[in-house]
Amino acid sequence: MTEMALVVVGLFLLAIPPIIPVQYRSWAVDNGARAIGIIIILFAFASTSFVFVPDGHLGHLFRVYGGGSLTEGRIVAANGENGPQAEVFTPGFHIRPLLNVIYTVDTSKEEVTIPQGKVGVLTARDGAPLRSGQAFADPFPPKYGYQMLDATTFLGNGGQRGPQLTVLTPGKWRINRYLWDVAEADAKEVKAGYVGVVKSNVHADIDFGTLKAIKPEKCDLLANREASAGRLEAPIVPVGCIGVWKDALQPGKYYFPPEAFLITEIDTRAQVWTYAGGYTRSNIALTVDSKGDIVQTRTEENVPVNKDNADRAVFVKMEGWDVPLELRIVAQVSPAEASCVVAGVGTLKDVEDRVLTPSIRAITRDVAGGTYEVTEAKVDENGKPALDGEGKPIFVTVSRPTKVLDLINQRPLIEGEIERRIRPEAQKSCITIREVRLGEPAIPPELLVAVRREQLATQLAKAFVQERAAQEKRIDSEKAKETANQQGTLVRAEIGVQASVQNALAARNEGQGERDKLTAIAAGQKSQVEVLGPEATRQLRQFELALDTIAKFANANPQVIAAALTNASKFVPQTSINLGGSGSGSLLDAAGLLGGLITAGQTPAAPAPPATQRADPSPGGPTR
Repeated sequence: MTEMALVVVGLFLLAIPPIIPVQYRSWAVDNGARAIGIIIILFAFASTSFVFVPDGHLGHLFRVYGGGSLTEGRIVAANGENGPQAEVFTPGFHIRPLLNVIYTVDTSKEEVTIPQGKVGVLTARDGAPLRSGQAFADPFPPKYGYQMLDATTFLGNGGQRGPQLTVLTPGKWRINRYLWDVAEADAKEVKAGYVGVVKSNVHADIDFGTLKAIKPEKCDLLANREASAGRLEAPIVPVGCIGVWKDALQPGKYYFPPEAFLITEIDTRAQVWTYAGGYTRSNIALTVDSKGDIVQTRTEENVPVNKDNADRAVFVKMEGWDVPLELRIVAQVSPAEASCVVAGVGTLKDVEDRVLTPSIRAITRDVAGGTYEVTEAKVDENGKPALDGEGKPIFVTVSRPTKVLDLINQRPLIEGEIERRIRPEAQKSCITIREVRLGEPAIPPELLVAVRREQLATQLAKAFVQERAAQEKRIDSEKAKETANQQGTLVRAEIGVQASVQNALAARNEGQGERDKLTAIAAGQKSQVEVLGPEATRQLRQFELALDTIAKFANANPQVIAAALTNASKFVPQTSINLGGSGSGSLLDAAGLLGGLITAGQTPAAPAPPATQRADPSPGGPTR
């Protein structure tokens, strides 16, 4: 309106000179009025021909004059019709003749900013209508890509009105707000260890980065590859069809309209399902008092159900006893089977509650209260192992009734039997069972008392033996210590014992020698008696003893021998010995001579008076 008023003022100034009175008119007045009018008109024209768009904003054009009417159903003009225009002005200075006269330019709308972790969901207000049964517009053609955000390009290349499959990723976007409505939504992030099963509401080309597919021509349900094994029916379709897709999204961040694709995350990591609690555990404790007697004490403990458990413990009846069994099941869903789980059952929680928990309880009761298989060597009627043609043992699989104590003694076999039976049931729900483990069974303590008492009694007997052995060792130790302290005395005593033994041996040897000597002497004397006769033999023995006595005396008294030799001349003329006779007289005379010498050596007195001569009684004997 301001521009129009200026134009009117300018035209008035151009037209005013003719109407000014002549006395007031002059060349300066006329030309000055016309010049001012022209300037005003030019300024008004220029002010209607430019617009300035601030940074971060867009100039949206609405045509008021000079265009035709839009066709029925159209909202945005792509060919210059009156109304909202497909063209927008980017930030900056824009010049166009009579721009502000023909158009209304709105520079208040800002660029669209999509923050991180968000997605811009687009809805087109104009464009070709959706096909019958179509909920979302087709994605932008690959040859145009995000050029389709331009209203002219969008409307000129078959863009469809309504919700779009193409979305705005984080960043800044310049879009025509007459054409596009933008709503923010959370981007979908599939966490590590999970896969995203897609339930699609559209039939279109798919480009999710790691998952791409051309729009399928047929969207028939995929056949269940194990339907004959009792596997659950799972309505799965190819990627790009409406329904649950066969392939799942791998971990990562994805941008798509949340109403077009519903993502169910399935944990592909190992799942631990625990069945425990909800029973009372009884126990009989055995203790030994100071007298060595075994005392029994019964206690009871309530085992609650943990909130993280899959369910309470499984109660089984074995040999008339109610035994609560705790189980730990390790299960896993492979990425290839995730779609089967979602389409056939639902979430993992649904699989656990609706399918596997009833099966696990039933199978555990069947195994614990029935039979289990064990592989063992085949034996013949004599109890010996049966052998095949190669001489190797033959192994057979047999079923054994399950007893209460087998929960302790044969736990691995029972766990294996439960696992063997549960796996096919889990496979029907597209779940893989990795392992089955039994917890500590709450066996009635009455069944264990006898065994425990026997064990305790055995251990006590062993303890008593060990204590006695320890006491004996202690006695030996004390004895050894005391022996070590008296080692000197013991060594001296031992040496004395050894010396006495040696002395006894020497004495015995000496006696033996003396006996042998006497025996030899006796034998010699006997021979002498036989040769010389008894009397001569006696005299010879006396002579030998005299000689031995003289020798010992000489050895003991050498001074006597020396004195005897000195006074030998005194003895010669006084004594004479007849050696020429026969018989014993000569020997006696010699002995007498020696005896006289000895006596003279012992008592050196005055010379004895000459002995009287005695006639030898023997015929022809000498005289002295």
